[in-house]
Amino acid sequence: MTSQEPHRTDRTDPPRRTVLALGTAVAATPLLGGTAAQARTASGTRHAPAPAPHESDITELRRRMADGRLDAERLTRHCLERVERLDPLLHSVIEVNPDALREARRLDAEGDPRKPLHGMPVLLKDLVETADRMHTTAGSLALRGLRPAADATVAARLRAAGAVILGKTNLSEWAGGMSLTHHAGWSARGGQTRNPYKLDRSPNESSSGSAVAAAAGLCVAAIGTETNGSIIDPSSANCVVGVKPTVGLVGRGGVIPGVPSQDSVGPIARTVRDAAILLGVLVGVDDRDPATRASRGHFHRDYTRFLDADGLKGARIGVPRTVYFGYSHHADDIAERAIATLREAGATMVDPADIPTAERLEDLPSSMIVQVYEVKRALNGYLAAAPGDHPRDLAELIAFNREHADRELRYVRQDGLEAVHALDFGEREYRQALATNHRLSRAEGIDAVLRRYRLDALVMPTTGPPAKIDLIRGDSYGGGASTPAALAGYPAVSVPAGFAFGLPVGLTFMGTAWSEPVLLRLAHAYEQASGVRRPPPTGRRTSASDHGRAERGRQLPGTVSWKVVPALR
Repeated sequence: MTSQEPHRTDRTDPPRRTVLALGTAVAATPLLGGTAAQARTASGTRHAPAPAPHESDITELRRRMADGRLDAERLTRHCLERVERLDPLLHSVIEVNPDALREARRLDAEGDPRKPLHGMPVLLKDLVETADRMHTTAGSLALRGLRPAADATVAARLRAAGAVILGKTNLSEWAGGMSLTHHAGWSARGGQTRNPYKLDRSPNESSSGSAVAAAAGLCVAAIGTETNGSIIDPSSANCVVGVKPTVGLVGRGGVIPGVPSQDSVGPIARTVRDAAILLGVLVGVDDRDPATRASRGHFHRDYTRFLDADGLKGARIGVPRTVYFGYSHHADDIAERAIATLREAGATMVDPADIPTAERLEDLPSSMIVQVYEVKRALNGYLAAAPGDHPRDLAELIAFNREHADRELRYVRQDGLEAVHALDFGEREYRQALATNHRLSRAEGIDAVLRRYRLDALVMPTTGPPAKIDLIRGDSYGGGASTPAALAGYPAVSVPAGFAFGLPVGLTFMGTAWSEPVLLRLAHAYEQASGVRRPPPTGRRTSASDHGRAERGRQLPGTVSWKVVPALR
């Protein structure tokens, strides 16, 4: 496979490998930052080598481009080589853009470094339409021929900002809506996405490919979507930053829909600053998304101006313990250390500061009504209007899956799609259910606790350490922080917070509508104070003493060996 050819698609099994670790896989990949022997000034003083491009942030990469040490083509080629070397194990990239290098050369020829993402390779979740030679399929074989006539709004804004669209990422098929059983990161077209910190562990939730690719340095950053946890949960499991924006802040025109009252499009990156840079590119009114009209006066073109390493000083942050603690002692321990860090950095921690409706939000009949009503209408509408030869509604999609059961239903049932197709609710019942969701999650939920304790934000563990992948029975899921913000349509930011036996766990900052500037400031300050994130392991074997330290609750070193999973039958 050359770097200009589309990436291998329609994968259902990982390759048969006996020994392969991340460090071995990329040993032959040139590090454009140079070696230690090369890192000398004219006076002969030795400096530490610059980080490799796949671990450099956007600011550093732009600096290298400005002084001629790097260009868009070399950076894009570097990412493509990493995809080719590493992704046969990870299955995070469902398709590579065959025109990525051509786009990079065009950007180099234009030479306009003023664009905020000039030359930065970005991957898009395979729900985001692109008007190029790639497909947009939601991971389904049913949409393999779908080639939209126009870019999605977010894709168009990324291109206008100078980004190179590197390809599409794998996901839970139909954004997790296909099956009632949890199969995070599996799709018939892309196979099973795997966690780069331990290959037998789940990548968590629907935007899994985007989070894995960002964590493993296959791109500078990625785009995910969230209905309930699909950005922040995989960001937690893969030790990256995920921003789930307020519904309406980022336009969803040209994005395959799920539950429109909850759907958000947002960035996944290795640092809060990079996520903030991407968010500033993505925001704004979208003529194809009426919800974005409410964002007038609330969005910002530059979210980096809100970032402050001392941003926790004077902040009031609440800790909602009911529901959001107690499902994982590993997550609890990591969150307690994070709370101590927040306090030491100058924040006033109000603990506990429970969401009054927390328990009701987790088992809300109205939530099911809203999901069924919106998914049925949104997906039927999308399929009816999308160009190409494919199923035109849910009934035809379900029939297609049955006809191709050897691949589409190999591991998962389609009981999620079938339930949505079979059930129906009237508009009045739906409106009442949506009002209930909003009342309990907003005025009587998040806003109530923020107002009562005069809080800037809430903080809680994003979710527990990723569970083992189980394609036969489905992944286990213990709990998480995503539901209040999901039902409210409010923002949340997940940041790396720690490790349990080498498995990442994130910390979520949650707030009221349009509070992204505050959440990013707090998340950035925490990130700077904690310094938690480390890249996926480089292949050194884990020693017995490492396991002993882990048993005592300490973090493992950053070089825990990968556990290779045999090919699934």
